[in-house]
Amino acid sequence: MSCTNQTKDKKSTKQELVLPEEIARLNQLAKQFPDSVGLHMRLVNALDSLGNYAHALVELNALIKNDSSNFGLWFKKAQLSENLKDTLTAIKSYSRAANIYASPDAMLALANLLAETKNSKSLELCQKVSDLRMGRTYQSHCDFIAGVYYARTGNATKAIQLFTSCMANNYTYMEAYMEIGFIYYERKQYAEAIKIFQTTISVRNNYPDGYYWLGKTYEANKNSNAAMENYEKAFSLDPKLIEAEQAITRLKSAATH
Repeated sequence: MSCTNQTKDKKSTKQELVLPEEIARLNQLAKQFPDSVGLHMRLVNALDSLGNYAHALVELNALIKNDSSNFGLWFKKAQLSENLKDTLTAIKSYSRAANIYASPDAMLALANLLAETKNSKSLELCQKVSDLRMGRTYQSHCDFIAGVYYARTGNATKAIQLFTSCMANNYTYMEAYMEIGFIYYERKQYAEAIKIFQTTISVRNNYPDGYYWLGKTYEANKNSNAAMENYEKAFSLDPKLIEAEQAITRLKSAATH
């Protein structure tokens, strides 16, 4: 969800008031002991926890400059870059990490971003992880990411097949349910989408996105009462879900005209 610059400024000010002494102390210690990777990483993680990803990345780049073959540093850089919505840098950083050490987590993180950008290399990476036979959890990730690739490239049938396989290995894999629901919603197959989103909230009855999309589908299917009920449930579970709040306001406004 996007936010205004004013909101961001308020958030930044609040963050500066939360842990200024800790950050200042860590920063001072890092300057006193420039060769201490542990201190610099504590500073990186503290900045990360505050959502100050840009400054954390500056610190991390300094560490990488002195140790460019460190898997963990590149992996962390990729994660920070993702948080900054810098997909290209994140892909490059995950690639660098995976080249240093081909860990399943690094390969899947890279595959996930590649799938979203419609890059077929994501399928190769998923297959590599799948071939490691690390169990149902990793297989569910592989199937989900491959499903995302096919969904983004327009092969809905293959995507649904893979998302279903993902759920067979992990029935609480909420993103897989949602992706199938999105496909039906985009096809205007609202009855099928409603069934999927209802299943989602039956698996996890405190999942706000499930209620929101169920409401959205009901609204598209001209059932305003059911839509309102689910929007309100979504917003009660997550007051930060601005889209649900906007939908409630929109339906109330429409009802008075």
